[in-house]
Amino acid sequence: MKWSVARWSLLVSLATALPYPAHAADLVGTRSGPSVEERSSQPQADVSLAISGRASVVDGRTLWFPRGGRMVRLASIDACELPQWSYDPSRHGTSTIPKPVPCGPFAKAWLKRSIGNAQVTCDVHAKGGDGVLLGRCVVRGKDLAAEMLRVGWARTISPAPAAYAAWQTYAMSARHGMWATYVLDMQEWRAKAVDRTLSRRPIADFNLLAERESEISPPFEDARKRPRRTDR
Repeated sequence: MKWSVARWSLLVSLATALPYPAHAADLVGTRSGPSVEERSSQPQADVSLAISGRASVVDGRTLWFPRGGRMVRLASIDACELPQWSYDPSRHGTSTIPKPVPCGPFAKAWLKRSIGNAQVTCDVHAKGGDGVLLGRCVVRGKDLAAEMLRVGWARTISPAPAAYAAWQTYAMSARHGMWATYVLDMQEWRAKAVDRTLSRRPIADFNLLAERESEISPPFEDARKRPRRTDR
């Protein structure tokens, strides 16, 4: 992946500006293989099941149906985990420190807002390695995964319908949701994050970003110029 001088300068300036010690957060380690989450996120078995009813939101891509005790994950998308943080690259006042953004809770909030008290219908077609059902869920005629992609709080994972890719492109262009922030790739975050509690400090994710292997949406000095990207 190619780096521009501007991006290197931004990263260095952020590192020197943050007042936290490096030992207070996660350190980047060496990956020896795919994590449990990476393996479990892949479809492992074909199933055919229809689930309908009231649902609670677990996180930005997972629903819990109390009646029947079933958990369903929205297929073909991924979202920040609840303890995960991203950074707003825009400056706020005179501060040189970027503003932390709780991308995990925001993703959950948007999914919860999309559902409200309405009935959810899921067409389950597979089961993940962790036993969680994978399917397409609809509420009030709207595809929940597509809605998450439209507002920018989810990203596609392969295989994904063409319509999903189109909504993601729209959100990226408009810089909605996490596409307006600096956030580590979710799979890499799951593999490297040591502290996964809800009390996780933002500096932990900044340290992971400092030596990342891949990211979702690195910031630009001037978002309006939208420079051409070669690493997406």
